[in-house]
Amino acid sequence: MSGADVADSTMPGNDVVSGGLPFVAPRTYLGQTRQAMKDKALTELDHEQMDALKSVRAFLKVRTSYDVLPLSFRLIVFDTSLLVKKSLNILIQNGIVSAPLWDSKTSTFAGLLTTSDYINVIQYYWQNPDALARVDQFRLNSLRDIEKALGVTPIETVAIHPDRPLYEACRKMLESRARRIPLVDVDDETHRTMVVSVITQYRILKFIAVNVKELAKLRKPLKELTVGSFENVATAEMDTPVMDVIHMLVRKAISSVPILDKSGSLINVFEAVDVITLIKGGIYDDLNLSVGEALLKRSDEFSGIYTCSVNDNLATIFDTIRKSRVHRFVVIDEEQQLKGVLTLSDILEYILLEGEEGE
Repeated sequence: MSGADVADSTMPGNDVVSGGLPFVAPRTYLGQTRQAMKDKALTELDHEQMDALKSVRAFLKVRTSYDVLPLSFRLIVFDTSLLVKKSLNILIQNGIVSAPLWDSKTSTFAGLLTTSDYINVIQYYWQNPDALARVDQFRLNSLRDIEKALGVTPIETVAIHPDRPLYEACRKMLESRARRIPLVDVDDETHRTMVVSVITQYRILKFIAVNVKELAKLRKPLKELTVGSFENVATAEMDTPVMDVIHMLVRKAISSVPILDKSGSLINVFEAVDVITLIKGGIYDDLNLSVGEALLKRSDEFSGIYTCSVNDNLATIFDTIRKSRVHRFVVIDEEQQLKGVLTLSDILEYILLEGEEGE
């Protein structure tokens, strides 16, 4: 019987030929097989995990960025004409690590000052040691010139309206690799832009941890998830020069470097924000210190190092975020040996994109 005869003898919606033998088109068979394998592979734990992620995304889509703000807060905005060294002192005095920028000449929002900008200044000074006097006179509006001189790609300046869905703010943060995003509105009377506040990844994740009860379903252990960094993790030791660690932060585009002892056990973490303390007042001598010496200059308000194991799950991770001010988890085993690093960026990316194949 020819192929044409077989095709003609099948009935719509019926996979039986005139001879009584079953016939299934290849594409139909393969599709059913893939679906059957997929359904078989998914456990009850998998389904619970996806249900929880869907609940988080649904929550983010109906809440606005404005909802994340606390009832009472303060906002420090820097004029772009401010000296870099003065901005450092203000950050340290107020216990913050970033601030929105405002161009008073044009009365417009001019971006967000972050730790990365100060690290760029350090890189520039390191490459041009004879320019220290000039570095000391840098103003915030010259930071983009420093980026050009270094040949680094500036982090995209993003902002969002306070009334836009929180989900949209999260997506913008992921796309731009930003860890915080300014809320920018327009004054109804003057029609000029105004900075309302800045929301961070930590505040967003804590907001989720407090309000989404379905997080308890995120019970799959980290070792079964595609989240975090577990290969080629940058590390240093206590006697490593600070500048070597700063180069690691820049080269790998990371915000922290685990500090290990000679046996590979975790003993501390050097963070990008630690750099701010070292160059306060525009003095760059402390950059010649070792990591161990630099960490002694840390503020007493340092929140500490948070660790977890590959057997922990996101439910417990979110519970920690709800209770403590944490920015990353260092993954270790029972012997304190480093296994990887789980950042808030990793967590945010996972809860927004896991299973969303089309996005």
